[in-house]
Amino acid sequence: MSRPNEHSTAEIAARIAAPAGRGDLRDVVYGAIDGAVTTFAIVAGVAGADLPTQVILALGVANLLADGFSMAAGNYAGTKAEAEDTQRLAGIERRELVRNRAGERAEIHEILRQKGLHGAVLDQATDQIMQDTKAAISLMLTDEYGLAPVVPRPLRAAGATFSAFVVAGAVPLAPFAFGVEQAFGLATTMTLCVFFAIGAAKSLWSEAPWWKAGIETLLIGGAAALVAYGVGWLFAA
Repeated sequence: MSRPNEHSTAEIAARIAAPAGRGDLRDVVYGAIDGAVTTFAIVAGVAGADLPTQVILALGVANLLADGFSMAAGNYAGTKAEAEDTQRLAGIERRELVRNRAGERAEIHEILRQKGLHGAVLDQATDQIMQDTKAAISLMLTDEYGLAPVVPRPLRAAGATFSAFVVAGAVPLAPFAFGVEQAFGLATTMTLCVFFAIGAAKSLWSEAPWWKAGIETLLIGGAAALVAYGVGWLFAA
């Protein structure tokens, strides 16, 4: 796989010909944070109500499977709808290139003009793109509709969300599953570490410092856990 900072002719051609798309980052971060938050919320709520360990495990595992599958299914449906909409718009543009070539040429001409082309170069570039239906459709999807050039993959998005949800969500349950003493305290510490780790890892794809991204995610997850524990404590009182 080529790296974005490689600029040989071959590397540039390969990279532009097959863009990576949005990748799995959003789906993994989304699933991991929600898995850790919701599962720990259940653990905190049940522990706050002072219920038996078996109840914590039963509710936690049920959450991992049911909520994880629900999130994956929702992400699949949403991503599939996004992909189908892209295909629908591509079909519209393909038909318009046959029915109204003059109008489509005018659109491509304006797109290229706004990108900085002028005069004879602008006209020549417009004519060249009009000769390549795939290139014309791709240009209009990106610049007329604001869509990504790569169609998203629903199954991959759903799998990434479910896997991240289960892995991160299993952390708060581990101390209870292994019968560790002071399981809730250890589960709390481990889950807070997961929140921080998710944020710190997320900083690899942003310009935010790793510690700042980690603290931000830690505060968000910790707030959700505190609310859940407080609700459980109220029912126990």
